[in-house]
Amino acid sequence: MQTTVLRIGTRGSPLALAQAHETRARLMAAHDLAEDAFAVDVITTSGDRIQDRPLSEAGGKGLFTKEIEEALIAGRIDIAVHSSKDMPTALPEGLALSAFLPREDPRDAFIGKAVTSIIDLPHGATVGSSSLRRQALVLRLRPDIRVIPFRGNVQTRLRKLDEGMADGTILALAGLKRLGLHSVATDLMALDAFPPAPGQGAICIESRQGDGRVEGLLAAINDLPTAQALACERAFLAALDGSCRTPIAGHAKVDGGRLRFSGLILSPDGQRSHAVALEGLASDAADIGRDAGEKVRREAGDHFFSDWS
Repeated sequence: MQTTVLRIGTRGSPLALAQAHETRARLMAAHDLAEDAFAVDVITTSGDRIQDRPLSEAGGKGLFTKEIEEALIAGRIDIAVHSSKDMPTALPEGLALSAFLPREDPRDAFIGKAVTSIIDLPHGATVGSSSLRRQALVLRLRPDIRVIPFRGNVQTRLRKLDEGMADGTILALAGLKRLGLHSVATDLMALDAFPPAPGQGAICIESRQGDGRVEGLLAAINDLPTAQALACERAFLAALDGSCRTPIAGHAKVDGGRLRFSGLILSPDGQRSHAVALEGLASDAADIGRDAGEKVRREAGDHFFSDWS
């Protein structure tokens, strides 16, 4: 009789479950284990419960991880599967990001109700999004657009669009693809014009530091280029004290041992911005991200962040 080898903690949304199941499938294949060797435990987070206001007003990114990390620290689960873009840069003591799965397409997708792209929207149209980065980028492209809060999982946001609550919305293409819903996208946003959130498209796995058994299991599914790219992007965020209150975009690409990073900070209205681009050895990923963050902070000045905090 098969005994449980690993308990996997996850949120309960369809996308979170798809990510947990992908992690389980990769572990099964890597270690020749049956599905019942892995238990998937659904944990409701504060971010799931709070639906009446933007996360930036409720406490930030940690709202999607707090209860899952508490279960991990207490030993009720062995690993936690997260969307990397939901992860704060500072983790609770004793926890670490131990593995990253191969990154999906990091671009954003526009879903229009009557038109195919943001550019085609009529003057004064409404776009639904609760992401400060997406709001700022939309307003940079179209200052006339009205952006309204859109909370909930992917299916909830698509339902709100169908019900006419907005003329369009923007979702991560990676999430749509993992849910088999990529066909709903009416336009894909170019990385240079509409850069993604740091970590977008990457699934990360969190575990307890020093748990050699778990670390050994995860090492077999860790994708090094994704891990390096995310080390850079998270260092960029950390250097900027990045949170849900700051419109920040960043994307690193690893190719042939080299890493290229581009980052962007914006004012909430999208009319002021500072960009940075650096490259170097992929093995220096965290240093590149930190240097990029420090460079853009120097150029923008601390007032750039304090003006609207």
